[in-house]
Amino acid sequence: MTSEAAQQPITLYPQLDEAALRAFVAALRSGDTSGLAPARAAEVDQARSLLTFTPVKVPGAADPATGEPALLDAALWRHTGPDPRPVVVMPSPWTDLGWLSYAVQATAFAAKGYNVLAYSARGFGLSGGEVEVAGPLDVEDGTRALDFLIERTPSGVTAAGFLGDSYGSGISQLVAAHDTRVDAVVAMSTWGDLGEAFYENTTRHVASVTALLNAARNARLSQETAAVFADVLNNRNIEATLAWAARRSPLTYADELRERQVPVYFAHAWHETLFPVNQTLRMFEALTGPKRLDLSIGDHSCPEMSGIIGLPNRIWSNAHRWLDQHLRGEDTGIGSEGQILSQVMWNKTLEDRPTWTAVTTRRQRVYLTGGAAGGSLADKPETGWTIEALTGIDTPATVADAIITTGYDEIAGRPKTYPADGISRDVAAVWTGAPQDAVLRLRGIPRLRLSCAAATPRATFVAYLLDVAPDGTGHIVTHAPFTRLQGDPESPYAAEVELQATAYDVPAGHRLMLVADTVDPFYGGANLPRGTLRFGSSDEDPAFLELPLG
Repeated sequence: MTSEAAQQPITLYPQLDEAALRAFVAALRSGDTSGLAPARAAEVDQARSLLTFTPVKVPGAADPATGEPALLDAALWRHTGPDPRPVVVMPSPWTDLGWLSYAVQATAFAAKGYNVLAYSARGFGLSGGEVEVAGPLDVEDGTRALDFLIERTPSGVTAAGFLGDSYGSGISQLVAAHDTRVDAVVAMSTWGDLGEAFYENTTRHVASVTALLNAARNARLSQETAAVFADVLNNRNIEATLAWAARRSPLTYADELRERQVPVYFAHAWHETLFPVNQTLRMFEALTGPKRLDLSIGDHSCPEMSGIIGLPNRIWSNAHRWLDQHLRGEDTGIGSEGQILSQVMWNKTLEDRPTWTAVTTRRQRVYLTGGAAGGSLADKPETGWTIEALTGIDTPATVADAIITTGYDEIAGRPKTYPADGISRDVAAVWTGAPQDAVLRLRGIPRLRLSCAAATPRATFVAYLLDVAPDGTGHIVTHAPFTRLQGDPESPYAAEVELQATAYDVPAGHRLMLVADTVDPFYGGANLPRGTLRFGSSDEDPAFLELPLG
C-alpha cells in the first residue's frame, strides 16, 4: 500500500454546504426565506421576530507586526429587551468558512434567549492576523470577543459560555482556563495534549499534520506555525515543537479549570485521526468539576457534523442541554446522567456510565506466543520465541483509507474491511486468538507489552487490534504506533503501548487478531528500509495484550 491510503482532504468538514449556509445568513439579514427549506425558513422567521442579526468586526489581540488589533470577522445575534441574559461565544473550526459554519446552531441558541457571538479565528477567512494554532493571541482574541459581546448586552449578563468544534474547541478550553468570566464550555472533537496529537508514543502524525496544512491552504499561517508544521513533517526540532504544543494544550492549564470547577462537555470519536481519543481522555480525567464525554463511531468532527447544519443530532442536543443547565440554570437532566456516554461499535448501542473508570469492569490478559506461521493469543504465557518482520513494506493493516471520509463510512455502517489473511507474515508479526465462545465486550484502553529488538537505535512499529470474522474479513477495533528514538542496536527492549480507547463488541465466533507492522502512511517511521524488527517474550517479562472488558 502507498500513502494514497491516507489521502488528505482539502477540507476537514466535507458535509458543510457553503451555499446553503450563505443562503441561511442572507435570509437572516433580509427576511427573504423563499430559497430555504421549510425548517430553515421557520428558524429564520422565529429568530427575526426575537432578535437582531448583524455581521460585525471584533477588535482582537494586537498584530505583532503592526501593533494594531487584528479585526476578527464575526456575527452577532442580539436581543434588545431589558432582561439580563446568558451569552455564548463560538470560535470557528479550522476552515475558510469561519463563523459561517455555526450560523444555524448559533441561531438556535439565540432563539432560546442567548446573545451569541460567532467569530472566525485569526488568519482564517476574512479575519485579520495569522494562524497561531490556539496560541496566546488566540486566547486573547477569545477574551476580547467576550468583552465585545458583554458590551453589547447592556441589560446585563447572567452567565457566559464558550462553544467550539475542532479548532474552536481547543480555543474555548484555553480561554476558559485564562478568563474567569467563562462559566461553561462545550468542546467537540477537541484536544487535551496537542503534543501527543503530533507525537503519539514519540511517533510523528504526518498524515494529520498534512491534513491540517491542506485544510488551511488559504489561511495565513504565522511564521512560527509554518515552521512547526514543517519540523514535524521533516522530523526535526522535536523538543521545541513539544514546548510550543504545551502552551497550546488545555491539559497544561487543567489546574485553573479545576480550581473554578468549570463545567466542560466533550464530544469525541473513537477512531479520531487528528486528535486521538486517549489524550482527550487524560484531559477529561484531569477535571474535577461537572463534566461529560460523548464518544461516538467515526472520525474527526464526523459524529456532530449533521447537527452543525441543523439536522437532528445527539451531540448538539446534549451541547444545548449542557449550556442550558449551566448557563440558564435549567434542569435539563444532563447533570444527573453519567459522565460517559459511549456508542458501541458496530451495533451503535448507547451506554451511560457514571465515570470513565466504570467503563472497564475487569481486565483480561491474553499472552503472545510464537510460531513459524505466526503467533497466537493464548491463555498462558510462552517465552523464548521470536517473530521477525521485514521493515519498509506496508501491509493491508493500516489506520484507515483516508482521514475523515473513512469515519463517515463507519457512521453509515460501512466500516473498512481488512483482508486478514492477506497480511504477510514476512513483513508483519501476527497473533491470532481462538474463536470467541460468546460476545466479547471490549470497553476501555487495551494495553500491549512485548519485547522488540532492531539492528538500529531507532525503530517504529504500529500495533492494530482487528476483529476477524469466520470468512477471514476483519474490522479494526483500535490501534497505536510506537517508536523508539534511541537505544542499543540488537538489544531487546520492552515496548509498552496503550492502544486507543474503544467500545467494541466482538461477536461470538469471531477472533481477535493483533498485528504489528513497520509502515503506515498515517505515521512517520524511524525504520531503515529492508531492516528487521524482532518481537519476542522473555522469561522475566512475558509478552501480553491486556483487554479491558465491560
